Amino acid sequence: MLTEINSWIKQRINTDQMEKYLGADGKDFIPDDKIEESLQNNNTYTQAADKVKVREIIAKSLAIQTLLPEDAAVLLNVKDPELWSEMEAAAGAIKRAVYDNRIVTFAPLYLSTTCVNNCLYCGLRTGNDSVSRGTLTLDEVRSEVYVLAGQIGHKRLVVVYGEHPESDADYIASTIETVYSVNAKIKGGDKSACIRRVNVNASPLSIEELAMLDKVGIGTYQVFQETYHKKTYGAVHPAPGPKSNYLWRLYCMHRAIEAGVDDVGIGALFGLYDWKFEVMGLLHHAIELERRFGVGPHTISFPRLEPAENTPFVQRSKYIVKDEDFRKAITVIRLAVPYAGMILTARENAQMRKSLIHLGITQTDASSKIGLGAYNRVKEKLQESTRQQFILGDTRSLDDVVKELALMGYITSFCTAGYRCGRTGECIMDSLRTGAEGKLCKLNAVITFREWLDDFASPETKELGEKIIRKEIEDVKIKVPKIFDTFIDYYNRTSGGERDLYF
Repeated sequence: MLTEINSWIKQRINTDQMEKYLGADGKDFIPDDKIEESLQNNNTYTQAADKVKVREIIAKSLAIQTLLPEDAAVLLNVKDPELWSEMEAAAGAIKRAVYDNRIVTFAPLYLSTTCVNNCLYCGLRTGNDSVSRGTLTLDEVRSEVYVLAGQIGHKRLVVVYGEHPESDADYIASTIETVYSVNAKIKGGDKSACIRRVNVNASPLSIEELAMLDKVGIGTYQVFQETYHKKTYGAVHPAPGPKSNYLWRLYCMHRAIEAGVDDVGIGALFGLYDWKFEVMGLLHHAIELERRFGVGPHTISFPRLEPAENTPFVQRSKYIVKDEDFRKAITVIRLAVPYAGMILTARENAQMRKSLIHLGITQTDASSKIGLGAYNRVKEKLQESTRQQFILGDTRSLDDVVKELALMGYITSFCTAGYRCGRTGECIMDSLRTGAEGKLCKLNAVITFREWLDDFASPETKELGEKIIRKEIEDVKIKVPKIFDTFIDYYNRTSGGERDLYF
């Protein structure tokens, strides 16, 4: 078996499918030295210069323009608390202009925890004998989806896989098809529910493999670079695992778009290297995708290092990001890439998540469990460190998260219409920049929220949700008057029991 795995590892990297994207000088698009120099040079601004320059940059962000790296470097080095307050206010304003006041929810579903890589910070690294691991059968996948769709009410999942022959592209494709096939009976009624969008967090794949996943209906394809700093990347991702190849991972989004996958998601694991450098790396990545394909990242994620079973690196890292700096990173990412969705995960605790939502967050997970088969196997809030990649900070139920968002004035959206209507890739980028997508998605947010409240909400959450819906309906009447009558018809039909109506 070991010989077969080693042979599989050697075949994972297709040199032609990464080198063809390099510049004429043979270099990639992450200029380590220039990033460090830019951050250092912009650390010398006077307070007076800061105010003039920063406000000019904020104005560009508010116009939904991607910032230049030198602009982001200026923002990252702001010292003035007053300017940071202005930046945070602008971040929230940008989010409302592009995405309105909705928050999309999803759940992670781990389908395999076997992995050939030995990432120093990961509880699932191949050298960690303290963690039990495995791969779900298709029947076990169905069982998990019955809970997620039929008992909790999720409509979106991000399915997560280790990099291993047992969870290759064929397995990924078959599990995606299986997830979509489940029609789960809703408890206490005669209606059923299903997962309508399956996003994928997996290893870098070849163009041919990604084309295969595109055919089975992959949603957003997520691969996080972890760290954009090359020296650090090499240190924390030792060979021979395929993840040790920086360029193969760096150019996976290029291959995905070439394969026909319209929506791609990038991210960095904050805590591996200087947080300011990682923000710059994410921006350079977004700019490169825009330049080459005319389409930037659909989402940007910014997980932080979390404790994991028998993984001392997490405690030893000298780049652990303080809450204050994490807040700044999120603010600058929102200003730098104003059109992108921003995902804040349950790695963060409930209090931290609540404090960060208004900085431009568009998606968050809820009722999250990351152990293999955990939605069926364990009690509501129990975590088992020996069966999962890391320890979550927030294990609250979807109902609790929806309730909190409602108290904060946000509507929870379960909409998946954009993907199924073809509003992806370049199409959705154009509508996001103009604010058109936010208006359209508001309609679907109200309809899907109505659906979830009736099928799954507790009485208290439903009461709070009703207040939000009344406010949103009045807002729709003002912002989208031409189709208000059709919208109300869809809404009333949903209240009457119809499901999956959308614009």
